[in-house]
Amino acid sequence: MSQPDSNPRLGPPGGSQLDPSPAPEQSRAPDFSSASEPSYAQSLIWAPDGLRPGWGLAAYFLTYYLLKTPLVEAAYSHDFGASGLWTFMLVEVASLTAAFVPSFALAAIERRSWGTYGFPLRKSIPRSFFAGASWGFASVSFLILLLLAAHTFQLGHIVLHGARLARFAAFWTLQFLLVGFFEEFLVRGYSQFTLARGIGFWPSAVTLSCAFAILHLDNEGERWPGLLAVFCIGMFLCLTLRRTGNLWFAIAFHAAWDWGETFFYSVPDSGMVAPGHLLSSSLRGKAWLTGGSVGPEGSVFCFLVIALTAVAFSRAYPARP
Repeated sequence: MSQPDSNPRLGPPGGSQLDPSPAPEQSRAPDFSSASEPSYAQSLIWAPDGLRPGWGLAAYFLTYYLLKTPLVEAAYSHDFGASGLWTFMLVEVASLTAAFVPSFALAAIERRSWGTYGFPLRKSIPRSFFAGASWGFASVSFLILLLLAAHTFQLGHIVLHGARLARFAAFWTLQFLLVGFFEEFLVRGYSQFTLARGIGFWPSAVTLSCAFAILHLDNEGERWPGLLAVFCIGMFLCLTLRRTGNLWFAIAFHAAWDWGETFFYSVPDSGMVAPGHLLSSSLRGKAWLTGGSVGPEGSVFCFLVIALTAVAFSRAYPARP
């Protein structure tokens, strides 16, 4: 926008009842507006609405990695038993801490509410959260149903009972809530908000969904169909952010999907077969149908499920002006 005149006349250029004759040029007050303008160096770092997106993202991810390395190493240094499940949970706590801390600092620096990054505190949060959990479990259940119909999935029998069943169900619920909070905030919290300021919402959604898929390269047994499915799921979760205005739906969907795969239906989840699952289920058949070592996320049916889920979500949560 153009800089307003620091000494505007009261009337139009041709004069008016309030300013019948313009003052002589030499009698006008000097213009000091340029003195308040930021320097060139400041302009390279700061925009009118905070840090420039490139600097903000650089500061966020640099701080995140500097924090995550020692925190994760400290988590692995504790021995919580042969299964390693509690260490697994502690690592997620460390990762989530590393993702949250720099966003708090940057929110203070940019004088912005932390809720701007996906967690607005309002009464509709529980409704959005539980809706996301319902949609997530329903979607993964539909995927399993398609595998059953194709005779590529066998339920088996229940292998957990009594107190062990309750303990593992609670453990995996908490574990995948931590995973949901960590991965969704890292990719679709501060990062999505800041990058969208620079290049727009959907270009940043594509960029960060690619990064979301790349993060899964470290998973044992992961293959390209699973990575492509993770990208598609990431784009759907960006749609939920766009339509709901917050991350609660995405976090709950993510957690419920993983819980359904790993614990309830007891199939590989992004290449991981976890202990303490409910069923002795198995996948059989061609990898393009079952997902192979990746699990149902790598199945061709997963793309159909995500597409149908996106269509249904778009109808249930229409775009608002």
